[in-house]
Amino acid sequence: MFNSKFLRVGIWMVKELSRGKTSIVGRDRYTQSRCCQFLQKLSENKVSRGAIFQKSCHFSSATDKNPLPEGSGQEEKISVTFVDKDGEEKHIKVPIGMSMLEAAHQNDIELEGACEGSLACSTCHVIVMDMEYYNKLEEPTDEENDMLDLAFALTETSRLGCQVIAKPELDGVRLAIPAATRNFAVDGYVPKPH
Repeated sequence: MFNSKFLRVGIWMVKELSRGKTSIVGRDRYTQSRCCQFLQKLSENKVSRGAIFQKSCHFSSATDKNPLPEGSGQEEKISVTFVDKDGEEKHIKVPIGMSMLEAAHQNDIELEGACEGSLACSTCHVIVMDMEYYNKLEEPTDEENDMLDLAFALTETSRLGCQVIAKPELDGVRLAIPAATRNFAVDGYVPKPH
């Protein structure tokens, strides 16, 4: 079974193909990597590409400027600070291309993410503490805005942690975690990372 991230990449690819875009040239390295991973998962699971795609898909090996040499073992990372409801800060390093939800889970930060990043809840709601960084993010999709409407303590700079993806421009971003979420779990429930 595909995990939700690969499924979202596949859905994006199908939309791009239906618009007549058969190449991801010019896309960032993260998107190219996710598309290639998606196709690899398809082949590992012996799912027919023809059953999903009606057109052929051409990928470019072009990457961003100054790519890391293959096999270097080094991952480019940015600094992110999470501020909890008590004002305590936790500074972490997040690899480029990782969502803030995934980063929080890997670093034992209490950011729920009940739907595992599939845009079906608002429990990974974060508040970008600096408008300068908020303006560097891509515009939220309609699906994200719909989920944000359900979030507790919504602000002008609110986003879903699963939709905030680490990129070099976000180095130094500070994210506040609201005091509560709107979830159906019983009070006192401590979520387990997925």
